[in-house]
Amino acid sequence: QLLLVGDGQCVHKIVFPQERRSAQPDANWACSAQVFDTLVNELDAYFEGKLQQFTVPVSPRGTEFQQIVWDALRSVEYGSTCSYRDIAAAIGKPTASRAVGSANGANPIPIVIPCHRVIGSNGTLTGFAGGLHSKHWLLSHEAGELSLFPFDQW
Repeated sequence: QLLLVGDGQCVHKIVFPQERRSAQPDANWACSAQVFDTLVNELDAYFEGKLQQFTVPVSPRGTEFQQIVWDALRSVEYGSTCSYRDIAAAIGKPTASRAVGSANGANPIPIVIPCHRVIGSNGTLTGFAGGLHSKHWLLSHEAGELSLFPFDQW
């Protein structure tokens, strides 16, 4: 199960259950599935292979640099990958690969902001909050190599 966090207007976080960041709701949060209807519908369509671009409003919280990186991530097309170096070049900071990697790792809205599409410049899979097996699955799914989301593994 993914923990969805938002304010009724925008999505602020999607947290995988195995993340090292807290996956427990704060005591003052209210549970409301209705607030997330659009996000849940879009995630369902994505996992069914029917959606390639999310339209749900997002409002990730982070530094100005992180925001720039997260905006750049949204331009990485479904089914494709790029490197941290590619993102650094795209934002006009060609020597900032490590900083891009750090910002990528801090992405609070994975899947919707597709940080899973960023790989090492040598083609290897690198860190992902949901685990490398999830990153591999997401990339395989987008490549059309899988037909169903493995709910039994979650």
